[in-house]
Amino acid sequence: MRKWLVASVSAAALVLPGAALAQDSIKIGVLVALEGAFAAGGSDAVRNIELAISEAGGMAGGKAIETVIAPTDTTPDTTIRQARKLVEQDGVDFVVGPLSGSEGIAIRDFAKTVPDKVFINGISGALEMTWVDPAPNVYRFNLDGAQWGQGLGSYVVNEKGWTKVASIAADYSFGYTNFLGFAVDFCRAGGEIVERFWVPLGSSDFGGVIAQMPDDVDAIYLGMGGTDAINFLNQYDQAGADTNLIGGTIMADATVLTSRGRAKEALVGTPTSGAFAPDNPDPAWQEYLAKYRAFEGDEAKVPSLFGVGYHVAMLAAIQALNEVEGDLSNGQEKFKAALAGLELASPLGTITLNENRQATGSVFVTEVVEGSDGNLEAVFKARQDGVTQTLGLTADEFRAMGLPSRDTPDCDALRGG
Repeated sequence: MRKWLVASVSAAALVLPGAALAQDSIKIGVLVALEGAFAAGGSDAVRNIELAISEAGGMAGGKAIETVIAPTDTTPDTTIRQARKLVEQDGVDFVVGPLSGSEGIAIRDFAKTVPDKVFINGISGALEMTWVDPAPNVYRFNLDGAQWGQGLGSYVVNEKGWTKVASIAADYSFGYTNFLGFAVDFCRAGGEIVERFWVPLGSSDFGGVIAQMPDDVDAIYLGMGGTDAINFLNQYDQAGADTNLIGGTIMADATVLTSRGRAKEALVGTPTSGAFAPDNPDPAWQEYLAKYRAFEGDEAKVPSLFGVGYHVAMLAAIQALNEVEGDLSNGQEKFKAALAGLELASPLGTITLNENRQATGSVFVTEVVEGSDGNLEAVFKARQDGVTQTLGLTADEFRAMGLPSRDTPDCDALRGG
């Protein structure tokens, strides 16, 4: 993990060659999961933070950038403890993070206790973070988990002919939210969800739930990521199951695609959707990809969803700081206004924020294939731009559907039957 934990003990000043040491600096706290199922993605997030700072010459708003890395394990209690440490002990100016769904909801509530500090989400995808009683000092430049599911449901109905599915997903906020985005799109396209299974985050034994999977469906939606997804796929293939799979956003992430063993065989042919497509031909993406690979020293490496999210968050922070010339006075009033009004030209396309300070942007549908070198890769299939927080529904329609949960959404109601 390249000694990231060392960086959490004291402020790690990332002052790069050519960047003069300013009389004062901007100290940024970075909340990132470096333990648990998403540790590999968290490490990539840190590298992407470093890349963004490097591209800026180590400066923002005319001041040197200094970071304090605060590792979490994706649990809300740890996240709040680390956030409080960043604010009260380390004296950071603002915070970038967190990574996981339930962490985001916890940070929304904590942010309300420190209204003079800005919090820019890392890659947490919980809908509630910016939809339910949002904190005025929390900004999210990534789409939420429901938005990432938009387009996938209609793709599998219209392009694959899969109209009857069962699902298995992680039993926490992001699992519910990402599934909701898929289900809304799938059910409105005429699909039917026959059974839903939920498993705890950090599970290692999936034998019981695999045995209960119905075999009279066209596909199984899998809403897990990291080591959870790898463990499930290994056991799923070992059990001899061969039903088509549909991947939630974090299932076909680079951290899963590069896994070895039976998981690799089970993934081929799986459609999924999310924040980016590795082979997206857009010049902005290709430029970022080239810089990332040069930074990593690996011409073939693909960034993770987690890494891309933190990179975009840091780009937003740097651009806003430049616009206000590093002015964080008066409860960071100018900085907050600059963030809210940003039209961010990111590697993922143009990102703007709505009245909840939530991103509107693009979703990419991809499909897992085996490359010529034998490694797995996700190839671009479709793109949907301008995806809003309410998934194309009115705010009242979206609110009436209910918050993401084990039972929401109601597929019959969405199909009109």
